[in-house]
Amino acid sequence: MLWIKAFHIVFVAAWFAGLFYMPRIFVNLAMVPAESHAERERLLLMGHKLYKFMSLLMLPALALGLVLWLYYGVGRGPGNGWLHAKLAMVVAAIGYHHMCRAMLRKFELLTNRRSHRWFRIFNEVSVLLFATIVVLVVVKPF
Repeated sequence: MLWIKAFHIVFVAAWFAGLFYMPRIFVNLAMVPAESHAERERLLLMGHKLYKFMSLLMLPALALGLVLWLYYGVGRGPGNGWLHAKLAMVVAAIGYHHMCRAMLRKFELLTNRRSHRWFRIFNEVSVLLFATIVVLVVVKPF
């Protein structure tokens, strides 16, 4: 079980690294001048490659978490409200992941209307999700 737990943590951390960086690409895309096509295309390429990579990291993170939950009984029994809260945060992280794809698509189609400031705030959501998940798993407050 310790190997599964260790690899789960590695893949979660790697996935979140992508979730931390993707909105930074959006900040830069939102700041690209209209006449700078080469810079825009370079940032879009970076965004697409990062999205594919972080999607590949998300899958084993979720699969290993599912193994820990279903096969090893992590979080079963009374006093495990923390796990329900953690699972809600994981669902939110998956939603955030897919929101990143939708936003990347808007930049591709030139339909983004959000400012670089909005994306700077959006960037903090992944940090809050990660911190909340870590606190719930380590502290198990309820």
